[in-house]
Amino acid sequence: MQKIAFLLALLFFQNTLTAQTFSEKEKQEMCVKVKEACRFAWNGYKKYAWGSDALRPISHTPQNWYKHSLLMTPVDGFDTFTLLGLKEEAKEAKDIILTKLDFNVDDEVQVFEVTIRLLGSLITAYELDGDKRFLNKAEDLGRRLLPAFKTSTGMPYRYVHLQTGAVRDALSNPAETGTLFLEFGKLTQLTGDSSFYKAAKTSLIETYNRRSKLNLVGSVINITTGQWTDTETHISGGIDSYYEYVYKAWLLFGDKDCLHIWNEHNTAVKKYLLRKENNGWFFTHADMNTGKETFPYYGALDAFYAGLLALSGDVATAKKIQQGNFYMWTKFNMEPEEFNFKTDTIVYASYPLRPEILESCFYLYRSTHSKVYLDMGKRIVNDILLHCKTDAGYAAVRNVQTYKLADSMESFFFAETLKYSYLLFAPESLVNLKKIVFNTEAHPLKINIPK
Repeated sequence: MQKIAFLLALLFFQNTLTAQTFSEKEKQEMCVKVKEACRFAWNGYKKYAWGSDALRPISHTPQNWYKHSLLMTPVDGFDTFTLLGLKEEAKEAKDIILTKLDFNVDDEVQVFEVTIRLLGSLITAYELDGDKRFLNKAEDLGRRLLPAFKTSTGMPYRYVHLQTGAVRDALSNPAETGTLFLEFGKLTQLTGDSSFYKAAKTSLIETYNRRSKLNLVGSVINITTGQWTDTETHISGGIDSYYEYVYKAWLLFGDKDCLHIWNEHNTAVKKYLLRKENNGWFFTHADMNTGKETFPYYGALDAFYAGLLALSGDVATAKKIQQGNFYMWTKFNMEPEEFNFKTDTIVYASYPLRPEILESCFYLYRSTHSKVYLDMGKRIVNDILLHCKTDAGYAAVRNVQTYKLADSMESFFFAETLKYSYLLFAPESLVNLKKIVFNTEAHPLKINIPK
């Protein structure tokens, strides 16, 4: 079976390399299909979960992260609706955000998730729409998150109370200490208050300063002592977006410190973690101090790195990794959350509507204009829209081999999965990568580097 799957994947690449171009009509058809899916999912949210964070698309029930809704879906989805030209949906999202979104609530929130989903989206909404009420809400949220950074290391606690500033959970990870700089840095640009930029950059630098002699970081760090409590390294969840942000901070702010950090980390990641297999290239798990492999696991979250490499100019390596990403998708019907690339077996069989493989399709297409990535994206998008659709939206997959669904449609489905699905086929003028940088939740932030 493994040999058959590999031959099928190889045949796909050969066919797409020799086939004619992907027509403008085909691109337009895919854009229409994604817009209709976005509208359908939003209508399900409006009907069954209006005013809540998200919709459970099988049980038709609302879901909130905390005691009070923070309107995750409308906030995360607003800029997607705007970019897709869904004017009515954008207006509906804007109206509920500006009239109902309130951060003065008795809730403690996860700093990382609220930053990438809500703070990033509100900043983007302001830059896209121009209504200063978006910026006012972003600044209010940013100030309520700042107490988390008041630690001996400068790295933030994972949770902060929005009203009292009380904090908890000192065991964090590089993704949560290093994936705050784009949003907080932009907030400084827009408000003139340097405290946001300084807090987030300090956290990123302090994470970098605790790298191993191999220039790798671990999985879990105590932000009060600065000591690693888990030295396993990888590019998956818990570390992934830290690497993403050190490079993107260079693009967004022209921060040379971040470019240096990116070059050191990226060289180390490719040296110690990259594995060149027949089905494509994958990243493994290892010890940050020795580089010794711990588990040959790779998954859906790891798929972002191909796109990041393409964005940074290393297209040759990105192509090989994306070959592995697509093999992972086709081998198991859809990509599993994690699989063992040595034994070619699934470790975790779920697919929670993740966007990373489409994100890499997008960046590789923009870098190469190869039909391969349009065909690849078309297959992935069609699989999602076919197998994840319910009567009220799109559901996560509990098991990719059986297509059994789970009752979840997270807000990143609107913010990322649908957005990258659309932008892959849309006119490139809609998003100019020389003028914007996407945060890790796919909210575009305008580059405004002073001359």
